[in-house]
Amino acid sequence: MPRPSITSPQKTPRTRRLASALAPLALAVGLAPPLAASEGQRITVEGEIIDTWCYFSGVMGGPEAVVGSAHHTCALWCSAGGIPVGLLTPEGEVYMILKLPGTDQLAGGDTALRLASHSVSAEGLHYARDGLNYILVEEVLSDADITNLNHEDYGVVPGFAIPDDALED
Repeated sequence: MPRPSITSPQKTPRTRRLASALAPLALAVGLAPPLAASEGQRITVEGEIIDTWCYFSGVMGGPEAVVGSAHHTCALWCSAGGIPVGLLTPEGEVYMILKLPGTDQLAGGDTALRLASHSVSAEGLHYARDGLNYILVEEVLSDADITNLNHEDYGVVPGFAIPDDALED
């Protein structure tokens, strides 16, 4: 009796039909998109709208100096230049803002400029990934303006934010 070959199975019409029927399924599974992103959790969070570049990089000083009125001018420049804004809670947690209401842009434009350094309460969808918090702000519930008046302690950060002619008095 001949021994069946281990490396080349017999291809009967039935196995060919089965393989033809399963090929589209295998292709669909292989090309399927990854699982859909999880839905965000609705939260309300309070804190200050910050310039994330200066806050995280330390390029303009420690975390106390790159918030509030001391850092307001730089926060405006960074936001206008496309640096993402964040929401810093009193507990020190930062939520990267991915979207603000009133704009089609992602966390930029006039809304981000209007809110720079302001203390706000915001409601939106929270997402967390790799230890980072993100929020899609759906509504700014309250805006208390700039409440962290630390410019007397730190000066204006950076110092070159003050025009020379403003110092001539």
